[in-house]
Amino acid sequence: MYVATIIGPLSDNTLDDGSARLVATGCAPGRTAWLDWGKAADIFFEHDPAAARTALEGAFADTDVVVQPAATREKRLLVADMDSTMITVECIDELADYAGIKPQIAEITERAMRGELDFAGALDARVALLKGLEEGAIDRCLAERVRLMPGARTLVQTMRARGAYTVLVSGGFIRFAEPVGEQIGFDRVIANRLNVVAGALDGTVAKPIVDSGTKELALAEASAERGLSAEATLAVGDGANDLAMIGKAGLGVAFHAKPIVAAAAGARIDHGDLTALLWAQGIARADWIG
Repeated sequence: MYVATIIGPLSDNTLDDGSARLVATGCAPGRTAWLDWGKAADIFFEHDPAAARTALEGAFADTDVVVQPAATREKRLLVADMDSTMITVECIDELADYAGIKPQIAEITERAMRGELDFAGALDARVALLKGLEEGAIDRCLAERVRLMPGARTLVQTMRARGAYTVLVSGGFIRFAEPVGEQIGFDRVIANRLNVVAGALDGTVAKPIVDSGTKELALAEASAERGLSAEATLAVGDGANDLAMIGKAGLGVAFHAKPIVAAAAGARIDHGDLTALLWAQGIARADWIG
């Protein structure tokens, strides 16, 4: 049995239309159920999840659709990207603004996140451009620019309250990731370390770099430590360096993502905030925390 969760502005007609679309594709829909009336609902069906996703994605205005096996929809492990996923900005771009070179660095960031550049090389190149920036700019940037993505704290707090383990793993920097992880409530935080000499950035980042492979490994290790199957895991991110972990998770989600990620992920959230991932797990708003 599979479930298609439709998230967005909905009506009873949406569910009727959705069921009819599944009938037309041979997916054999069964019962429907509201998670939260007018906001999120499930359609259960028997066959061909890929065909169901194709039939439902984009069928209704401003909606997101998550299709997955019904029996394993609630997850026991969350591994999440930080920049532009758990927070609203790319920290390195905002930090570059304090050095007066944001456009130059932001262009490299965008290309790296689209998969057009090698991530490690692009990170080294961007950090090199920050050489000489006073260390205090990190704390100012954190206070003045970094904001949590809507739904981030609710997603993590609710999953933890229900027994899940949560990991924030970022190709960004630990000086941002640790306070962000603490504010949201992650169990563990992994990120890169900027090297500082005499109170200023020295233009290098500590090796080895936290990259796509690190994110994939974090998912694998956390799963093994807890004896979890892949089906019990959720990974979410927006950039090309998230593709590996998204591909290995039971539910891999592209969140307001770059095209290369949206095309490859098993699910995509284009319209809603991070609480969409609670509805996708069958958790109604009345049971959310935070």
